[in-house]
Amino acid sequence: MKLIHSPLNGCFLIEPDVFSDRRGFFMETWHKRKFEEAGIKADFVQDNHSRSEKGTLRGLHFQSRNSQGKLVRVISGEVFDVAVDIRPESATFGKWHGETLSAENKKMFWVPPGFAHGFYVTSDYAEFVYKCTDYYTPQYERCIIWNDEQIAINWPIPDGSMPLLSKKDLEGKPFSQCRFSE
Repeated sequence: MKLIHSPLNGCFLIEPDVFSDRRGFFMETWHKRKFEEAGIKADFVQDNHSRSEKGTLRGLHFQSRNSQGKLVRVISGEVFDVAVDIRPESATFGKWHGETLSAENKKMFWVPPGFAHGFYVTSDYAEFVYKCTDYYTPQYERCIIWNDEQIAINWPIPDGSMPLLSKKDLEGKPFSQCRFSE
């Protein structure tokens, strides 16, 4: 397993060891001791799986209480995955970092607690799975608007296109108006 530091303190791109032959492949997606030795300490309590069609943008989601760390990966298709640092005391507060995750490259992205998270589907569809360090608590779920000018994420959305968004994501708040803890 290879851990690659991102520009955001605490976020890592993870390239797992993949063992392939003519029959297919095998890879470890979680090994607590190995991840702890690499600096990722996480106790996962919930796994999620979503399927989205091309052009879907989900995010930028966070919980103002019970902040979730997420170990994310794509098992079918491809996404552009984004983390935004929402820790006010952090040197990278308000900064974002994105990674392309796909079934083909098998990379994973560790997004620790204290970050907003979102992704945009670049393939015909994508299946996205992630492990969470805390339970989903809808009363504390918040959303930063995907196209916030202050954050200025460079989403790979074709010119003239509008992403497919949920009502919740359409109603996201500007970064400057968000309360990150309560």
